[in-house]
Amino acid sequence: MAERRYFGTDGIRGRANTHPMTPEVALRVGLAAGRMFMSEDDRRHTVVIGKDTRLSGYMIEPALVAGFASAGMDVITFGPLPTPGVAMMTRSMRADLGVMISASHNGFMDNGIKLFGPDGYKLSDSVELKIEAMMDADLDADLAPADQLGRVRRIDDSQARYIEVAKATFPKALSLKGLRVVIDCANGAGYRVAPTTLYELGAEVFPLGVEPNGLNINADCGSTYPQALSAAVNLHRADIGIALDGDADRVIICDEKGQVVDGDQIMALVARDWAAQGLLMGGGVVATVMSNLGLERALLADGLTLERTRVGDRYVMERMREGGFNLGGEQSGHIILRDHATTGDGLISALQVLAVLVKSGRKMSDLARQFDPVPQILENVRYVAGKPMEAASVKAAIAEGEARLKGQGRVLVRKSGTEKLIRVMAEGDDEALVRSVVDDICAAVKAAG
Repeated sequence: MAERRYFGTDGIRGRANTHPMTPEVALRVGLAAGRMFMSEDDRRHTVVIGKDTRLSGYMIEPALVAGFASAGMDVITFGPLPTPGVAMMTRSMRADLGVMISASHNGFMDNGIKLFGPDGYKLSDSVELKIEAMMDADLDADLAPADQLGRVRRIDDSQARYIEVAKATFPKALSLKGLRVVIDCANGAGYRVAPTTLYELGAEVFPLGVEPNGLNINADCGSTYPQALSAAVNLHRADIGIALDGDADRVIICDEKGQVVDGDQIMALVARDWAAQGLLMGGGVVATVMSNLGLERALLADGLTLERTRVGDRYVMERMREGGFNLGGEQSGHIILRDHATTGDGLISALQVLAVLVKSGRKMSDLARQFDPVPQILENVRYVAGKPMEAASVKAAIAEGEARLKGQGRVLVRKSGTEKLIRVMAEGDDEALVRSVVDDICAAVKAAG
């Protein structure tokens, strides 16, 4: 695959007001993507744009709008809306393109640009590379004549539309009445829609992380900081806790004891429930190389399969579409329910967990541990420059680690697609051995980077 200059694992991402997350790059994204997704017919073409609550969204959004408008594409802005809501609105409004401005679970200082095609799915690698090539070309020839510039407007009912779609995924015969639910919205895009949805379905809602100020998104809250959720669950004596990330496309659950339930356990819970109802398609689940070996063993024991992909929910979705699967996701909490959404959706995934909880009449702690995880250790090693993964010493450390596990575990070392990090993961039945393998590889990466 050609070397990428802008796009990473999930769109374009970086430090706000630093390349590539600058107004200039955003404008060129708008112009290039606008020209690519405008067909040759005479109708007006439309792009829809949503964002999370970062301060820098006020800088990136107008630059994108200018790019699309200068290409001759009409622009509809939503304001704060979850990423899955933007994907849904792209398709339901028959837009030619959808854009989400967000750096997901990252801190406020970062931002990103995610693109969706007219079908609501994230763009493929090949399309992103074509957009990159256009961005680096002379775009002056693609500017629309003065009388064909795009028009810009904002619609204010996008959140209400998303809430109704989310509510419709919860079984009509069930109600959340009597359930005490803590919802941590990470001061992000779901800060209004998530508590409202849960309340309208009958729950007693205790909201957390619903006071965004542009600087506090994902700050000591949300799915990457479940300690806040756990404490709130214990404080309010809640039946369950739900934590979203900054753009609400991932979810982490806490049981009534405040114990964290990750994406692997959530996938196992939903897979077994759907399989029992005859709703699970494809004969199993699609996950990434990061999912725990325990999940694979549990599904196999039930006669179900686990197919693995590269890290990134769009790669999970691509395999789901190819193989006819309707459930997939990532350990981090990106859960894709293809019957309901075209990308990871934290709120709708949480509603599926709540449906199982209500139907079973059991406590969340009884449902939370669907399988015993194999000891898995993940360490992130930051580097400044160079290519540590290509160092002979690192390759040797990886090979030695794989040999020490002797087929009774896995080693996975990969470069982050969004940060200057090397992610080192190993898992196996012997935790002490796994720790030793990870430490040795991390030491080699640090020495090389």
